Parts: sequence; C-alpha cells; structure tokens
Amino acid sequence: MLYFAYGSNLHHFQMKRRCKDSIFIKKINLKNFKLTFRSKYRAADIEFKKNSIVPGGLYEISKSDEKKLDVYEDFPVLYKKYYFFYYGKKVMTYTMVKKTPFRFPTERYLNIVKQGYKDCDLDNKYLQKALLS
Repeated sequence: MLYFAYGSNLHHFQMKRRCKDSIFIKKINLKNFKLTFRSKYRAADIEFKKNSIVPGGLYEISKSDEKKLDVYEDFPVLYKKYYFFYYGKKVMTYTMVKKTPFRFPTERYLNIVKQGYKDCDLDNKYLQKALLS
C-alpha cells in the first residue's frame, strides 16, 4: 500500500527501523493542506487549507508496516487515517483527531523532521512556514 509521510517518518533511517519493508518511492505534494504542530506531543499534523501544500514522502509499505505505524501514531486515539488519490492510486496518511492549538515541536523531534526533509529532498520553506504558525 502507499503511505504519505510528512513528519518524523520522512527520516529514512527511522522509517526503515520502524517499518522494515518500507520503500521510499519519491517526494510528492499534498494539495490543499498545510503543515502544523500540535497536541501535548508537539507532533506534526496536517489540516485543510485551500491553495496550500504539504510536501512529503511517498512510501510503499506492507500490511505489517501499517500495523507498526498504527501503534506508533496511536491510531485511532491520537491520529486517524486519511486517504487521498495520487494519480489514481489510493494513498494513506494520518491526521490528528483533535485539532488542538499550535505547539512548537521539541528540538529533538524537529531535528528528526529536518533530517527527513533532507532525506526526501523537500523544500524547507514549508517547514519554516509551519513553525511560524
């Protein structure tokens, strides 16, 4: 199945450790969403915003990878699944259940996301913009 990562799972080494079958395919943009950080975990989330984009990584993952991600993302309590189509193919990602106010991420978490942006060759300006929310 296809999975869209936009936060700490962009980090290739961490993603491979978490989901051994995962294969990074390429970078893509999720349209009409924006990146933010929220909850007591100060973790990445996406929310609907017209004419905005969230850059991320498209991965191929196995059923067992999905189960591991469900545990990591605290599905269905913290995150729920969101599906969209990319060139006719169904893609799964996670979005937070409770849209709490913006919380600046911890330095450790932010460094993982920044490395993920490098790993996937994403434009850092979207991350910088999200941190100014």
